[in-house]
Amino acid sequence: MTTTSADTGLPRRIHPGRAALAAVAIAACVPYLGLKISWIAGSHVGIPDGSALLDHRVVMAVANSVTVLMDGAVVVLALLLTRPWGLRVRAWLLAVPMWAATGLLAPIMVGFPLQQIGVAFGGTRTQDSAEPFLRDWVFAVVYGGFILQGLTLGTLFVLYAKDRWGHLWRGRVWDLPTGATGAFMRRTAVAGSLLALFPAVMHVLWATGSTVALSADSAAQRATDFYLQEATRIGFAAVAVAGVLLLAFRLRPTLSVKSPLAMAWVGSSALGTWGGWLLLASLMPDSDEGKSPSALLMLTYIGEMIAGLLLACAVASLLRRRGA
Repeated sequence: MTTTSADTGLPRRIHPGRAALAAVAIAACVPYLGLKISWIAGSHVGIPDGSALLDHRVVMAVANSVTVLMDGAVVVLALLLTRPWGLRVRAWLLAVPMWAATGLLAPIMVGFPLQQIGVAFGGTRTQDSAEPFLRDWVFAVVYGGFILQGLTLGTLFVLYAKDRWGHLWRGRVWDLPTGATGAFMRRTAVAGSLLALFPAVMHVLWATGSTVALSADSAAQRATDFYLQEATRIGFAAVAVAGVLLLAFRLRPTLSVKSPLAMAWVGSSALGTWGGWLLLASLMPDSDEGKSPSALLMLTYIGEMIAGLLLACAVASLLRRRGA
């Protein structure tokens, strides 16, 4: 039987179901970590001859080391969310990496299956029309693992957050105290929403066939999966802005707080983390001038990253003030 801590009122022992979810999340990291570690060691498994990954070995080794640490963080989070010591971790030490993990995994969980459906119904893949980057099976193994990580880690986080902070999202939007949705949150929400318009417009242009700001190679290699990816990015931007504005201005008074809060959390993290990740990737050296990112493309990524961070700050302000 589960007992509770006298200090926190939270469970001392973790339900076996949560331990099983943690085990699945950790196991889902193994294929990705195995591939990355083998590439760092010099293996070419899953990498075809002529792949751009073989052009800059030192840079790729560093990049692969960073991604090993990032996926290793999933293991730490899975343990933190299921072990008794995890209940004593300061809120921000959990919230920041969990926000980042949500943002990196959620678009893959939505976009990758959508792309596979599009291809199955006669669409084309960028991988088919471009110089081979990775073997097809690598994408299936890696993204399949990411989806499993997202499902298990997300479930664990919801259960953990419900135990520890469930009182923060009880009630309806209109029940939120005025102090929690004060001037700082509203101004930050408006600033983040306005800034998100620019990258959203760019993704709309790309999703509808425009080549503005795209490199010559990117424009030539567009396929069904590219357009579906852009549509996914538009969707997450819209979800982020809608969720934060619903909370900041209490636009739907009878709506449960948990719905716009979930929208704001997932949407802002997808905006912020993918904007930052793509910005970092665009800064990596490339020997092919046709693949060099344009200034407008970089501004799009910067806009996404800053907009996501601003919207996340608005949500953080709400939760902190309501908790107080």
